[in-house]
Amino acid sequence: MKFLQILFAAAFLFTAATAGAQQTAPNAPATPRQWTYKTPKIDRAAVDKHLANPGKVLILDVRRPDELIKNGSFPVFLNIQLSELEKNLAYIPKDRAIIIVSNRAWRGGAAGDQLSAKGFNVVGAAGSLDYEEQGGVIARITPPPPRPAR
Repeated sequence: MKFLQILFAAAFLFTAATAGAQQTAPNAPATPRQWTYKTPKIDRAAVDKHLANPGKVLILDVRRPDELIKNGSFPVFLNIQLSELEKNLAYIPKDRAIIIVSNRAWRGGAAGDQLSAKGFNVVGAAGSLDYEEQGGVIARITPPPPRPAR
């Protein structure tokens, strides 16, 4: 009986040790995703350069409303979710430089490629979280109060 307990404990310790060795260390950097979009990913300096000419630029935010409330966005923007982009093209002006915004620019890159293929002047994709981390100011959005019960 004692032998079985020792054998079981040894097997348990061996399994725990090898399982731990196969896991990634908690602080290990994740493998960065490769940017595969034709739309360039732009940083705060490029965004600010375009924002200096507000009559010539459109900020198109392709995130869901809950993401806008949680993470904020630019002071003025047009919001069309990526999944709704195709059927709302008529609302997007072709005479402005377009910066497409998402949290980290990935959806912005996809939307930028889609719009560029349709003749829109997309100058880049930006992440609002990246913009803020680089020192840019993001506007916080306050959701409307709930409607009173009837």
